Amino acid sequence: MTLMQTLIDRVTGHQRLTLTENQRMLVLRNGIIHAILGPGKHRLPRRDVLTELHDLEALFFTSPYERALLLNQPGLAAEHLTEFRAGADEVLVLQCDGVPVYVLEPEARVLVWAAAGPWTVEPHALTDTLAAPAGLAQRITRAGLRSVLIQVQVPERHVGMLTVDGVLVDQLTPGAHAFWNLGRSVAVKQVDMRQRTHEVTGQEILTKDRVTLRVNLSADFRVTDPALAVGAVKDFDQALHRSLQLAFRKTLGALTLDRLLADKVGVDAEAADQVRHQMAAIGIEVGDIALKDVILPGEMRDILTAVVAAEKEAEANVIRRREETNATRSLLNTAKVMAENPVMLRLKELEALETIAGRVERLTVHNGTEGLMSDLVRLRD
Repeated sequence: MTLMQTLIDRVTGHQRLTLTENQRMLVLRNGIIHAILGPGKHRLPRRDVLTELHDLEALFFTSPYERALLLNQPGLAAEHLTEFRAGADEVLVLQCDGVPVYVLEPEARVLVWAAAGPWTVEPHALTDTLAAPAGLAQRITRAGLRSVLIQVQVPERHVGMLTVDGVLVDQLTPGAHAFWNLGRSVAVKQVDMRQRTHEVTGQEILTKDRVTLRVNLSADFRVTDPALAVGAVKDFDQALHRSLQLAFRKTLGALTLDRLLADKVGVDAEAADQVRHQMAAIGIEVGDIALKDVILPGEMRDILTAVVAAEKEAEANVIRRREETNATRSLLNTAKVMAENPVMLRLKELEALETIAGRVERLTVHNGTEGLMSDLVRLRD
């Protein structure tokens, strides 16, 4: 700008400015929208002029004069701006040069600078599940727009129970899923479909003969109807836990301690049938149920130990008496045989002599074994 131009501007009350390719300026004269200036040099009056500078890198036109511009200067707005508006049941994905840059919610609108484009729009109809296509969800995530989605991972051999605003709307298969984040309540409850084991430990029970004991229970189960299991009860794991507690407390409480210890398998079957019937009504299949441990109080355990020891001692005495009787009977039979058979008696004498000979250092025999046996008998007399 020359010195002459500067002097003229000062005299006439004007100012000069230069806009770059990435800049636009909204100009108001006397409070009325006058123009939108593009790149280049511009000369504006200093008085009664308001200007608003915009950067095309922001992509969107945001101004307190937006409504006035559209109503009073529609031609000027159409020349520089592009408006996008989403319907009541759709989501619009705005793309600048083929890259997603913004997601319009239903019934929302946005103004963008036409020169910041090229602009394209990709409409997507909303379903009851609010599901977003998998490929689109990946593109949106890569573009840094993750906040517009609710993303969920469902593991292998699980089922995801999808609820929207508290209503169950779908069952999700294993894999990655995305849903539009539109201010509505979207929740996914993951249900494990594998065979599992549930433990009930330290359950206290009072038997019929008023003995307090603790039992540990174990039950194998799996979910067969996830929709029923999630919808029928608040927490099916807790429901199974309570069912096991109540069934075994009722069954075991009607038995004496002796009966319980004598027939644990029968007790299991009776209580297990009750549990299986109750759980089948909420979509749970219960397999093996075991009464793993019966834990007695310390004093009762000592008493039972003493009783068992006394019983085993009595059994041992009976066995000893039986063996002594058998041994005496055997000796009597042997005596009868030797009395009737002198040769057998002689053999027994020789066995006795062999035993004696094994316990002395030297043994001298005179007149044969007959003399020896006679001398031994004489010594004994």
